[in-house]
Amino acid sequence: MAASNKTTAVYRLIMVGSGGVGKSALTLQYMYDEFVVDYEPTKADSYRKAVMLDGEEVQIDILDTAGQENYAAIRDTYIRSGEGFLLVFDVTDAESFSDLTDLYEQILRVKNGGTNIPAILVGNKIDLAERRKVTLDEAEQKARTWSIRYIETSAKTKHNVDKVFCELMRIVRPFKNPVRDPGPAAPRPTKSPKTKKDRKCIIL
Repeated sequence: MAASNKTTAVYRLIMVGSGGVGKSALTLQYMYDEFVVDYEPTKADSYRKAVMLDGEEVQIDILDTAGQENYAAIRDTYIRSGEGFLLVFDVTDAESFSDLTDLYEQILRVKNGGTNIPAILVGNKIDLAERRKVTLDEAEQKARTWSIRYIETSAKTKHNVDKVFCELMRIVRPFKNPVRDPGPAAPRPTKSPKTKKDRKCIIL
């Protein structure tokens, strides 16, 4: 039995982006394996689940911002509570792409972290390739400017949905334990067949 004093790490991730880009669809697809069309939350929704991240059991806590996100002061509160950010835009909507610049600058301002913020730029709705307005080159250039990764997703087909959440937790991880007591080298379940099979996070 694992030692009871081992605290499960909680990763607080914030979904950021304009309305309609698929923040909720990505979250619900990751959490429940279902694609929800026309989901329009009027308030921020928080989701939490236990997952295996590279052999360690952790909690992922996703805040899906919506509704009041147009109010900068409320956004500040969300941002302050977050450890990592998925900056989501719709590849068929150029305005949603340009909107992220202000949001990213707000994150930098609130977090006071220079440019070293755990974040991933996410281009969603790549299943709608024929309607695409933002090119891969444009998105990758923006991510390079911000010194973050760019990943394309489809909430509808689940393409790269697990990947963006797993990768963001991995980016956040070094920020969570900056040389704390040497103890957190958690008991690694090296014999777990799940862990050996794939290193991505597995929802428990």
